[in-house]
Amino acid sequence: MTTQLQRLQLWTELLELQHRYVSALDTNRLEDWPGFFVEDCRYEIIPKENFDAGFPAPIVYCRNAGMLRDRVLSLRHANIFEDHAYRHATSGLVITSVEDDVVRTQSSYIVVITGQAGDSTVYQAGTYLDEVVQHEGEWRYRSKRVVYDTLRVPTLLATPI
Repeated sequence: MTTQLQRLQLWTELLELQHRYVSALDTNRLEDWPGFFVEDCRYEIIPKENFDAGFPAPIVYCRNAGMLRDRVLSLRHANIFEDHAYRHATSGLVITSVEDDVVRTQSSYIVVITGQAGDSTVYQAGTYLDEVVQHEGEWRYRSKRVVYDTLRVPTLLATPI
């Protein structure tokens, strides 16, 4: 029984991490985004077609938290794109393995985007493949692979998924 309760507690903690993560993105708190990761992390957005074929060709790749912080700075000060809002819906968080203090999870996501004109559309759907570790008493992403199902990204991919 203890093992079941421990696994349920772990799942709940990881679900809470994911909810805080998407809430930061959905409320435009992009400066908080790198704080969900350890310094030596990986973040990538990759088409399912490339992922399934084993091609290491993401459309976004950051290999540490410094690159995540740089991405936020460029979004705030350098990039030009239409103002928009994201709304994430996530489901199906499953713990796929727990080894050597690394927890691997998989879950589904859908992102709805609303542009300046007020039209909302499904922007992207896919799978999060995460590696999560404890850092200073809190769960953090060591790796977040965003594998999107859609065949193309319809507009500039500016904001993290």
